Amino acid sequence: MNNALLAANTAGYTMPPLWRILTKSGYFTGLCGAIGATVTYATTVRPALRAARTDAAGDVAVLRHRSARFLAWSGVLLLVTGYLQLAARVARAGKGTPFGDALAPHRIWQFLRAPAAKGAWIPQGTVYLAQNLVLVLTAATLVALFAPAARRRLDALAGAALPLSLGTTLVAAVPATRPKNTDAVVDLALDQVHIVSGTVWLGGLALLVALAAARGRLGDAAGPLWADLWRRFSLVAMVCVGAVVVSGLWLSWRHVGAVDQLWTTGYGAALLVKLLLVLGLVAAGAVNQFWLTPRIAQTRRANDTASLLHLTLRHFPKVVWGEVALGLGVLGVMPFLTGSARTEAHSAHAASSAAVFSAGAALALALAVSLYATVKASDALARRPAATATV
Repeated sequence: MNNALLAANTAGYTMPPLWRILTKSGYFTGLCGAIGATVTYATTVRPALRAARTDAAGDVAVLRHRSARFLAWSGVLLLVTGYLQLAARVARAGKGTPFGDALAPHRIWQFLRAPAAKGAWIPQGTVYLAQNLVLVLTAATLVALFAPAARRRLDALAGAALPLSLGTTLVAAVPATRPKNTDAVVDLALDQVHIVSGTVWLGGLALLVALAAARGRLGDAAGPLWADLWRRFSLVAMVCVGAVVVSGLWLSWRHVGAVDQLWTTGYGAALLVKLLLVLGLVAAGAVNQFWLTPRIAQTRRANDTASLLHLTLRHFPKVVWGEVALGLGVLGVMPFLTGSARTEAHSAHAASSAAVFSAGAALALALAVSLYATVKASDALARRPAATATV
């Protein structure tokens, strides 16, 4: 009976082709590199490097150089994945256009210059043209950091690339036609919140593990510097977690009408896998917040240089590498989130109401309170006697 129900419900689910899986996952990986790295550099790396002790000048130079290289390669990745994503849009828009043919520049140009559809205030191709112009400008700004002369202006170039990288996704979200109702507007807004917060979270983790890989070139004074880096990013990640959860709850409610649709529909099964991966990310973050971060603070206060280096550059990065692996899993499952579980299960479409928005606001407030309590609990653990900070 259950097998028959699953077969019936998933009959409306279309498995994406391989090129669609690779291009979509690749594109969001590119966004993680561009958005996540620039935001993390601005909010975490640059402030920590500026606040570093004078005896860590050599470590600061190493991390600045490595940050510049990471950002430059992020620009290359964004440019390549952005082009492939644009070709994928052409293949999806055309009737039976093979992906290989969609890679041709003249087909892409035809797609971008197509006239507006009936009722549209702007051609969809024009929106994508504007988006990709921003994407190219973002990539060029980042790729410039390969040049030694440009690396001396790392802060300025990273700062310029930050709003441009955000524009890469925000411009693409501009609707070519007027949204049908308030729910459609909320969908657009929270979808971008979900993308930006998720890419900052995952891209920031990737940047920090890349920087931690330079530990062999760092001195004993790197411990306090890295303690500050992890502390700053923990706050950034916590904000991202809150934004991902709030936006994800809305988007999940819009596409899933009942809990059992998570395992009786194709869309629901893909979403369930994504939810489990995100829960794993949150669990790893909780380990950092309640176990590693307090011990780093205690060890730093005790001036235990050897233990501090071990925690910040050996132990902590291992946990973060696990988070990066889970994040890659999230990116890998995203292309399978096509259609809607509600449609597959033939259930009613989601429609908001004052009660729905009130419940959402209450959940968001409860989440904010819980995150605040998490920070306070972590601070309280950090203030415990240093004897508990055994590595």
